[in-house]
Amino acid sequence: MKTIAVIGGGITGVTTAYALAKRGFSVTLFERHRYAAMETSFANGGQLSASNAEVWTHWSTILKGLKWMLKSDAPLLVNPAPTWHKLSWFAEFIAAMPHYERNTVETARLAVAARKHLFTWAQEEGIDFDLKKEGILHIYRDKKGFDHAGKVSVMLAKGGLPRYAVTPAEMKAIEPTLAGTYYGGYFTESDSTGDIHKFTNGLANAASRLGVHTLYGQDVTSIQSDGQQAVITVTQQDATPSLHTFDSVVVCAGVGSRDFAAQLGDRVNIYPVKGYSITVNLNDEESQLGAPTVSLLDDETKLVTSRLGLNRFRVAGTAEFNGVNRDIRADRIRPLIEWVEQCFPRVNTRSVVPWAGLRPMMPNMMPRVGQGRTPNVFYNTGHGHLGWTLSAVTAELVSDTIVKAAAKKSGYSMNLHAVAAGNI
Repeated sequence: MKTIAVIGGGITGVTTAYALAKRGFSVTLFERHRYAAMETSFANGGQLSASNAEVWTHWSTILKGLKWMLKSDAPLLVNPAPTWHKLSWFAEFIAAMPHYERNTVETARLAVAARKHLFTWAQEEGIDFDLKKEGILHIYRDKKGFDHAGKVSVMLAKGGLPRYAVTPAEMKAIEPTLAGTYYGGYFTESDSTGDIHKFTNGLANAASRLGVHTLYGQDVTSIQSDGQQAVITVTQQDATPSLHTFDSVVVCAGVGSRDFAAQLGDRVNIYPVKGYSITVNLNDEESQLGAPTVSLLDDETKLVTSRLGLNRFRVAGTAEFNGVNRDIRADRIRPLIEWVEQCFPRVNTRSVVPWAGLRPMMPNMMPRVGQGRTPNVFYNTGHGHLGWTLSAVTAELVSDTIVKAAAKKSGYSMNLHAVAAGNI
């Protein structure tokens, strides 16, 4: 039986370990934290949102970034201090703009396929993760945003995702608690929400039952491969570094994937894009009744919501290009609280838990899924703001790639419109 190391215990690492174990591989999962899903997979927006498949590689993103650069509470904030990593990333981002439509369609297709796997796994393994299949409502405050959404809907439909326009009156009927004035909206009935932390830990437990050897609290510091074996160096607190040898390795290390790829002779130009969330504790009946049931995406503020059971309401969003920085800034959290108070005035915001995480983003906004230069090295990383949405299908894709590579005993790279190779 082929032995495989999976690096990273977030959503992509756990789904990959699970998919490989179901195919009969002997899998060891390395995670530097004591538990699964303690970084970017801890408190995201909670959306399983194929309707949010539009990639950012559009000139409007650049223009907004320039417009908001000096505004601390802007939805998109770029630290102007130049670094080679940042400059190279944005250069590749601009180079990917001609593929904006194709990548949006492909992302939608992947997202639709992903949820079938995810829902099946959750049902088979009995995972409770506050799933709500109530759809996602995109809300627009002006005609310009609404008209752009219409063009996006055409692309989403090409990827197999139907959604339809709704009037302000219909928006009110879909989510009666929403306050404010809006031009219109788009509603995707097939989208859903849930708690990514609960799901990831539930699937990690299921993977353990399938035989996955999960090593928590072990920090991988280096990976080396000669094409036949992969050697993993691990450090633990107050312990001598240890070496572990495997037939293959899959890098699912989020923003750490770039450094591991460099050690292995690959270029995976991931940039850490910080996002924030707040979890509002709904401690009274009035707040519970006043919080939305249907998930929302506000186009103007770039905020998303999810209702996590009866007692929690999450709001997340924003994008901050500021390197590997996990600091929680008050001036970035305050707009999220104010948005809740404006849009859902019945919700009490006295009990709010802030959080920040680093999205691992590729310049083309497509995940890196597939084989590296070395035959026994594979990647499933770089999912950006759609890590949970895409994780189940990319885990299946990379697992199938590994199966074929093992069977052929030669290099293999899947062709997903060149997504896997990161050439888009």
